[in-house]
Amino acid sequence: DACLMGTVETANVLASYADYMCASEESIPGSGWNYTAIGNFLAAHPDADGAALGQLVCDSFYSDCKANGYTDSATMSVIDLGHLDNFLVTFNDFARNMYKAGSDEAVFSSMVRGIVQVDNFGGNNSAEGYTNMVDLGGIIAACAPWTDGADETMAAMDDVVIYNIAGSSHYAASGLSIYYPLSIQGSSELSTFGDICVSPYYLAFVDRQGYGSVNGGDISDYSDDHLFQDGVWQWYSNYNYDENTGTYEEEETTDTYWDYIDDFEQTGESPLITFEYEPQLDEEGTYWFVLDDNGYDNAADVYAYVFELSADEEDFIELGETYDVYVDWDTGYVCDYFDGYWLSLPDGQNLATYIVEVAEDHIIYTSPILLNDEEMFLRLRQNEDWSVTIEGVWDGIDSESGAADRDMIKLQEGDVIVPMYYSYTTDDFEEGYYVGWEYVVHGTPEIEYAIMEAGDYLYAFCIDDVFGDYYMTDFIMFNVDDNGDVYFYE
Repeated sequence: DACLMGTVETANVLASYADYMCASEESIPGSGWNYTAIGNFLAAHPDADGAALGQLVCDSFYSDCKANGYTDSATMSVIDLGHLDNFLVTFNDFARNMYKAGSDEAVFSSMVRGIVQVDNFGGNNSAEGYTNMVDLGGIIAACAPWTDGADETMAAMDDVVIYNIAGSSHYAASGLSIYYPLSIQGSSELSTFGDICVSPYYLAFVDRQGYGSVNGGDISDYSDDHLFQDGVWQWYSNYNYDENTGTYEEEETTDTYWDYIDDFEQTGESPLITFEYEPQLDEEGTYWFVLDDNGYDNAADVYAYVFELSADEEDFIELGETYDVYVDWDTGYVCDYFDGYWLSLPDGQNLATYIVEVAEDHIIYTSPILLNDEEMFLRLRQNEDWSVTIEGVWDGIDSESGAADRDMIKLQEGDVIVPMYYSYTTDDFEEGYYVGWEYVVHGTPEIEYAIMEAGDYLYAFCIDDVFGDYYMTDFIMFNVDDNGDVYFYE
């Protein structure tokens, strides 16, 4: 009954101690599991096995989420740990193929582009922070076009995940997640991952990506000798085998292998992103560019940021991210697709919004706010019909522990919301923040997706590279006129 425990790493740890595992890929609401239903079920069915009990845990949990309005983000799975070894052997074969295929730059970038679009859990955005928990089935599917063994691996996974429920925000959730560094958080996190990773080849895939991050994208001289010796996984060399007890004892070590990743720093000017045609404004007012072959092979994702200038023109005030961008991954052509619409409170204040998830029928945003003078995040769901639902308010991810906040709070009558905005000075881009004015909640606030207030704004493309850095293009101005029409200009 804890957040983000539905991982293959957790299952592997528990496999020696249990027959079944019941856990959630996503954060769990503060109400937790329904222990009354669990107790009643065990009293009525004392001979039930873990599989039956696990299904009851899932169903009763989902029913409680439905009653409390949390079904969209709910996940829960029953894992048959007796089949886990077979799955891990199969997954390791798949990961070996994945690792080998990734030695080709074009293939590697295609796999990373697919992985960053996979369903993930607990946040994973620049505003809330990163848990780096990504759906395992989604990663397998994303890499399948370039990697042999996907069908066999998914079949083995079906034997492991014997029951799972998922709300509409995670309709594609496979039942187990796995660590993947959507954003590099430093050596401590990677060291923990290295200790519990279930596959040496998957570990090598992540390690090689990290190596490229601190070496300007150059992985040509990457070596996996520290992982393998004569084809044998040597990562656990800090454990000594005791023949008398048949156990491994950890020896004291000063091993700081992962410290190399602490040299990585995002620049916002990734040298790996290069252009056949530089970002520019055409005669019709379209902001566009074309990646060259090198830039294409190193680009993982493209989106845009929107800013407005402070009244004294000394600060850029960040309104957030948008996927109102047209990207042709066949040609590397990208252009703006911005229509001037933005999410705002009922009193007209634009919210600073950051994309959490993009699905076929909805987009999940998060917005930094003050809720009754406490810094929180407002979660918003924009539906297919452009209506917007408030999912709740939560505290995000702890920057020190990496733990996701458990409680998703529902807004109450009389709550005071104040929008928050990150800002940057126009001369040296020093960070700061702005706040809006108070909005008092009465009834159910109707968040609007409406045309922005008439005025001038700024727009820039952001291109993530496959090694964790990004390239921010020059700002270009756009104007929203009194009729709601948008014009880009230099």
